[in-house]
Amino acid sequence: MKVLHIVRQFSPSVGGLEASVQSLASAQRSRLGIDARVVTLDRLFGRSGKLPAHDIVDGIPVRRLPWRGSTRYPLAPSVLAHLQSADVLHVHAIDFFFDFLAATRPLHGRPMIASTHGGFFHSGQYNAAKKIWFNSVTWASIRAYRRIVACSYSDADMFRRSAGPRLTVIENGIDQIKFRDASSRVPTRTIISFGRFAQHKRIAHLFPLLARLRSMDPAWRLIVAGREADQTAEELRSLAGIAGVLDAVHFVIDPSDDALRALMGEASYFGCLSAYEGFGLAAVEAMSAGLLPVLSGITPFRRLVESTGIGLLVDAENPESASVAVQSAASEGISTYEQRRLHAMQEVRCYDWEEVASRYGDLYEDAIGLAVDNSAARARREQVVE
Repeated sequence: MKVLHIVRQFSPSVGGLEASVQSLASAQRSRLGIDARVVTLDRLFGRSGKLPAHDIVDGIPVRRLPWRGSTRYPLAPSVLAHLQSADVLHVHAIDFFFDFLAATRPLHGRPMIASTHGGFFHSGQYNAAKKIWFNSVTWASIRAYRRIVACSYSDADMFRRSAGPRLTVIENGIDQIKFRDASSRVPTRTIISFGRFAQHKRIAHLFPLLARLRSMDPAWRLIVAGREADQTAEELRSLAGIAGVLDAVHFVIDPSDDALRALMGEASYFGCLSAYEGFGLAAVEAMSAGLLPVLSGITPFRRLVESTGIGLLVDAENPESASVAVQSAASEGISTYEQRRLHAMQEVRCYDWEEVASRYGDLYEDAIGLAVDNSAARARREQVVE
């Protein structure tokens, strides 16, 4: 079976979307015998220079396309020239590719499924316009897809009315090896936050929390690791300075996986006070490292904590109460710390890419079977007309 994954950004770009597509395609190729390939854009958002048109990433053939327009809705109509050999198109995220391939389905005729990856409501910007688009253009585009796969239960809530019976839930997996057992073996007063520097992730909310923790114990510190997006490292440094904790925050820009693993070895906690997450990949990866997550009370995080029994849900707008909860956890003994660390690693073993890839494989088979059935029915109708 030949599956073409279509996604706006891919390696060397770093983020939850990119990591998910790479892990899924890699698992499909190496474990399931699926010929998974990737089509993506030839420039990274926020960076200059073009990437090679053809590439191999983690054993995955990658074709990169030129594009124009805004990073919010990059236009790449040349994608139509690269669909011929695919049995199934797997579109990732709700963007130009999602709408364009739906509109041109009469031309390419390929069965399609789409994964939501949070939709496009990651921030409150242009919310009214987004809702209009979602209830009109997105609603119409959904009709062209055999399945809409919600990557989280919060995504399922968002898409349930528009997708109806097409909707199914397959939560993302994580690389079970990459950060496994990486956290400090002994308790530390260090929190790490990693991922994109994006407004909706509210990284700056960690600074008042850190200030309150340091008023209780000056040993507390924070590591902020990731790549710049719609926030820069300089902006975050300025906000840390305003909170009075700049000397206790270590910023690491664009760390490699090995470097990030080493940074986790200094920490006992993972902090994310995000206003929105489609799935919360970084929190699950942090738990695989043995870190205790300190999270805002959004739906994906609440579900993660409830299902695993691991983590602290805190009020992102109330650093006083949040600091009391974190300091209380840090005051527990070494034996409790060791048990909690092991428990975190054990609980996320269910987020395995092989299982996720297998479930997607079943959807592909269904989509292809439905396409064959539809073709046969169409042929019968044509014979009747003749």
